[in-house]
Amino acid sequence: MVDRTGIPLAVVLTGANRHDSMALTDVADAIHPVRQKRGRPRKRPAKLHADKGYDFDRCRRDLRARSITPRIARRGVESSSHLGKYRWVVERTFAWINQFRRLIVRYERHADLYRAFLVIAAAIICFRATERFC
Repeated sequence: MVDRTGIPLAVVLTGANRHDSMALTDVADAIHPVRQKRGRPRKRPAKLHADKGYDFDRCRRDLRARSITPRIARRGVESSSHLGKYRWVVERTFAWINQFRRLIVRYERHADLYRAFLVIAAAIICFRATERFC
């Protein structure tokens, strides 16, 4: 899950043979509201844009249960061109992650090692974004 600028908010690792919509609740739960002692409190996003692959009633229901407004394209109803202005942000983030060669092909046998490299890549992307804003 990324924000509107492409900064990773949550990273969830799943198998390649698992549909993306099955991991939607895991990703939404990875961003949980936390009250911190200092700084701005973290909170879930107000709405989530997703493509037609997430057009299931359970996805919409799970997002609404977490107080997230689903903006999911409907299969057979809406064209994909309207969603493109939001989808390119996610694709750009995938391109940023693919700059880390170790993540393009999974060489690690253990999922926890691959997830660690994925989290490090997300942290580097966040760090580079803060450098741009400062």
